[in-house]
Amino acid sequence: MERRELLKMIAAATGAAMIGVPAFVYAQAPAPAAGGNVVFSADDVAKLEEIADTILPRTKTPGAKDAGTGQFMATFVSDCYTPEYQAIFHAGLADIDKRAGGRFVSLSPQARTELLRTLDAEAGRRVNSMAMATGDPNPNAVKPHYFTMIKQLALFGFFTSKAGATEALRYVAVPGRYDGDAAYVPGTPAWATN
Repeated sequence: MERRELLKMIAAATGAAMIGVPAFVYAQAPAPAAGGNVVFSADDVAKLEEIADTILPRTKTPGAKDAGTGQFMATFVSDCYTPEYQAIFHAGLADIDKRAGGRFVSLSPQARTELLRTLDAEAGRRVNSMAMATGDPNPNAVKPHYFTMIKQLALFGFFTSKAGATEALRYVAVPGRYDGDAAYVPGTPAWATN
């Protein structure tokens, strides 16, 4: 699977274009905001690990925590998001703790899943309602819901990690010949390479 295809899959899964990708792809990351809070504490990274692991838990393949997705998310936000989007992301982390009644990491696994499903539904409604209200189907015209950002980074971070690409997906560093009529066996994972 090529990077572009992965980004398309993430956009389809979250209902929005991948946030921060232009800066990432073209190495045009904005300079950190002066006095801005772009640094993530160890608690923030641990929270991101738990959120990502709730989205992509360990099953017969590694989960997001196994891939170090929390640290990836913190680095990506610090290096690739604009100060405006960094502020949305940080406010979102605080809102998750508030909705959790204190700390997200203290919730039971079931309560974590329910909270994230609620946030995912809110994020989807925001994209859909804004597109309908403005008549603009371009998701970039709407300020993203923070959970859209979190979910995108969890998916992107996991599936581009070694654990995600080699154990959850099929990976061949240098693919062999092209076979346009390969037999599909239901239940087999997608390819991480193209």
